[in-house]
Amino acid sequence: MTSVGPVDPRPPAARIRGLTVSPIRLISEGGPAEKIPLGLGEPTWPLPEPARRALAEYSGVCGYGPQQGLPELRRSVAGLYASGAGAATGPDDVIITIGCQEALFSLLLAWVDAGDKVLVPDPGFVAYPALTRLAGGEPVPYPLAASDRFRVDAEAIIERLDTPGVRAVVVNHPGNPTSTGAGAGALQQIAGACRERDVLLISDEVYRDLYFGERPPSLRDVSDWGAVVSSVSKGWGAPGLRVGWIVAGERWLGPARVMHGYTTTAAAKPAQLAAKALIDASETVLAEARGELCTRWEALKTAWQEHLGETLEPPDGAFYAFLQLPEAAWADPLAFCLRLRDETGVVLIPGIVFGEGGRRHVRLSFAAAPEQVAEGVKRLAPYWRDCHTFV
Repeated sequence: MTSVGPVDPRPPAARIRGLTVSPIRLISEGGPAEKIPLGLGEPTWPLPEPARRALAEYSGVCGYGPQQGLPELRRSVAGLYASGAGAATGPDDVIITIGCQEALFSLLLAWVDAGDKVLVPDPGFVAYPALTRLAGGEPVPYPLAASDRFRVDAEAIIERLDTPGVRAVVVNHPGNPTSTGAGAGALQQIAGACRERDVLLISDEVYRDLYFGERPPSLRDVSDWGAVVSSVSKGWGAPGLRVGWIVAGERWLGPARVMHGYTTTAAAKPAQLAAKALIDASETVLAEARGELCTRWEALKTAWQEHLGETLEPPDGAFYAFLQLPEAAWADPLAFCLRLRDETGVVLIPGIVFGEGGRRHVRLSFAAAPEQVAEGVKRLAPYWRDCHTFV
């Protein structure tokens, strides 16, 4: 018998080569066992009572339910957008997904072919370019307005829309990691330009109900073009339910519905009922969430003033402070954040993981408990003040 030498292991599928586990997770889950979590964007206040009650009351068969989502939940989600002047919204315009990320996945996989380009914000959420690559597309970053606290710049997007092969645009407002947003005029301008070029516009509005000052507009307020994605993870304080949605017209929704069905079948029925209870109690639940947000913001602002002598300006929404790093950390912001994590137990996310536009910044999540936020700032302050001695 002829002996056969060792066979080189087969590489994974091309679509996943070059991708890694989310750098946010890698940074957050490494280092000391007991850490102050100013890295993850995860609400830390208790699950609101309407969801707890709905879960406790569930009984009987735990079936799949309709792939598009429970009709009663789709009606409740549609009601969130019913007042918008840009597009009439009914339950047939809604798919219930497993969180906002699955909503993005289903849309991009349904609409992006190999070689297509997708415009994504820089700095922006790490999943946007990763999901684009999984769909076979090419992420093309567009800059945010750095001189205006990284708000969405309609002109920068429109300028890149004529790049050959653009199939979709993703906007995020209020944004992750920047916590700044887009005005109604900018959204309307972007939607109009996408309509003229027959390009899918995806508006990620998962942080829309965690705001300071005025509530940010929805794409559905100004246009019937494109798709809105969101979830109960942030504003309703329930990331563990894993319930999100897509709101769009049938043209965009139909293909996404097929992709969603083969990807996940359906979101868990008890979680959907809990999500409906949260949405139906939105007036109370969202007001309480914004109260929790303000308490944590006050903890951050007070501690930053006390330990670093600087006054922070409140974000538009969400629970991130996108802070410019000390100049000595600009060359290697990841090394600075890893040393901060390993020596003080404070987790921050370097802005460079969100794109080159974030290189000189760091994302601090003040979603943690107020006492953790205050203690985290106290610990990091010496490193921040004397950065040149630590890098």
